[in-house]
Amino acid sequence: MKKIKLNVQTLTQENFNQFGDVIETQGHDFDVINSGFANKYANLAQIDTSYENGKTAIHIFIAKKRPMPLQIDMLEMHPFFSQCFIPRNDKAFIIVVAPPAKEPNLEQISAFISDGQQGVNFARGVWHFPLISLEDDAQFITIDRHYDKSIDSMEQCNIVNIDSFNITVDIGQ
Repeated sequence: MKKIKLNVQTLTQENFNQFGDVIETQGHDFDVINSGFANKYANLAQIDTSYENGKTAIHIFIAKKRPMPLQIDMLEMHPFFSQCFIPRNDKAFIIVVAPPAKEPNLEQISAFISDGQQGVNFARGVWHFPLISLEDDAQFITIDRHYDKSIDSMEQCNIVNIDSFNITVDIGQ
């Protein structure tokens, strides 16, 4: 069994670029709006849900703390839409990703940590592990494609089991 211990990198737009967008205000210009009572940081991510007339939906996820070290035993990807996670309550979280491809390339799997004020928008087709919360009751606004299983026939999520590899992530808490 191949053993891979992921080094967790600080999340920046530069090192996350091949996987999608980092959603943050730091380093971005803004417009002063609402008679000076708000700053607007525009176009921080492009939500991609339009394939075959898809509609965009907003959800709230409430996550449970994942135990560390965490075994990365599967990856998922959404072939028809991007998926955005924005933390609501300033709680850091881990992001595990592999570049878009027909199957995940485990030689290019990466781990990042959000500072709790950064969100991510996974580009269409990016392989990722589900939310890795470091605390209980961490809330996330999630934006992706609207799905109604009673009428939608397309597969929304491809899952690949990778438990034959020993891939772990740990932040040393």
